[in-house]
Formats: sequence, C-alpha cells, structure tokens
Amino acid sequence: MGQDIAGRGDPVKLLELLWGRDKAPRRGPKPKIALEQIVQAAVDIADAEGIEAVSTRRVADAVGISPMSFYTHVPSKAELHDLMLDHIAAPGKEAPPDWPQMDWRARMTLVAEAMWGFYLQHPWVLQFQTHRPVLGPNTLAAYEVALGSVEGIGLDDLEMDLAVTALMDIVVGTVRNAAREKTVRDATGMSDDEWWYKIEPFLETIDYTPYPISSRVGPVAGAEYGAGDPHRAFKFAFERFLDGMELMLERKASRKA
Repeated sequence: MGQDIAGRGDPVKLLELLWGRDKAPRRGPKPKIALEQIVQAAVDIADAEGIEAVSTRRVADAVGISPMSFYTHVPSKAELHDLMLDHIAAPGKEAPPDWPQMDWRARMTLVAEAMWGFYLQHPWVLQFQTHRPVLGPNTLAAYEVALGSVEGIGLDDLEMDLAVTALMDIVVGTVRNAAREKTVRDATGMSDDEWWYKIEPFLETIDYTPYPISSRVGPVAGAEYGAGDPHRAFKFAFERFLDGMELMLERKASRKA
C-alpha cells in the first residue's frame, strides 16, 4: 500500500466537511463553487485515469478555480481522498421498495452484488481504502442498509456488525482480480486467452507426475473459465458464507427452543 491511503488527513476537519459544519470565511466574496463539485471532479478524474492522476491542480483546473482557491475548500489532498470515498459511498444507500418482503439471504446478496458493482465502477478505491471508516452521511447510509439486511433475523448487535464486515471482506477479497483485469490486459497487451495460448506449448513439456492433483484439477478449471472467473469465485464464496450463516441461525434458534 502506498502513501495515498484513506485517513491521513485531519480527522476532525474531515468530519466538519463531511457534515457541513466547517466554518465559512466571514469576509470576502462567496465561494464560486461548491465543495461537492470539487469532490465530484476528483472522482471523475480517478474513475477515468486512476487515483494517481488526482492532484489539487488537476481538480482545480477541472472546476475552473485556481490551485490556491482549492485550499479554501479542502485543507489538503488527504482530506479530499476521504471526501471522495464518502461521496461515492458504497452502493446501496437506499433499500429497494420490496426490501421488507425479501428474505435475509436475498437482502444480503443484493448488498453484496451492489458492492461488487461499486468496486468495478471505482477500482481505485481498492488502492487506498483502509479499515478506518469515513464516517460521513453517505457511508453511514450505506452501512444502515447493509445492517438492515440482517436486522431481526436472530443475530445480536455485535453479530450483525460482524456479518456485514464478513460480507464486505468477501467482496473485496474476490473483486480485486476483476478490477485489475483491464489493467493487466492493457499492461501486457494480451487478453487472458492470448496469455494461455502463448504459454501452452511450454506447459505441455512439463512433467506433472509430482503434481497429480494439480494436473487433474487445473485443466478442468482452465477449460471452464480460462485464467479465472472472479465473479464466479465471489458467488461460490458468498453462497458458502450464507450457508454458514443459515446454520448459525438454526443453531441459535434451537438453543432458545
């Protein structure tokens, strides 16, 4: 992980900005641009070119202000990064209309799939998001919906938070390869299929006798999904997680009976 990580800025100043409680200047002209426009411009740059392309000068140019004017809105790039995270704030900030009629497995699956799509839309988040949450209104709204997926199913409050955390860990752990797929293709100039075709002749010369299981399983997996299928891996892991959750709920219910 590089130096560009979330949580490096002034945490109190960040909270003031996130919740609109920063003190506006008493004198001078009113700001020509809103903080939200600055943050959205930074997100647009990151989505198009990666987080490395986000600089105070680039963002200032994008919204038509001077670099010095940027600092009258945001103290530094560190706070800007966290503002960006809350601005896009994970998906699912609002539950769908049929949320109350859905069972908990369907609700958790909906939340997980929304998170998967979120990271594919904003892959740069994977580079510097940390375990310290950005406690802004959008992030809390997304957390509220995620918790709502397991509300009233038999978990205590701590178990609810742990379940949501596990859900997020599964998504993040499996979406990385999907998010990097285009980067790898662009960097190597080869698709996954082209990569396999290029190395296949050499692989055929290897003696696989010491690797009997690998030599049996590998070709089956390769024929099924080539170099890998990150979304399929995600679905497999997440469904097993849901199965474990279901078993846990059954055991908790039986102990109460």
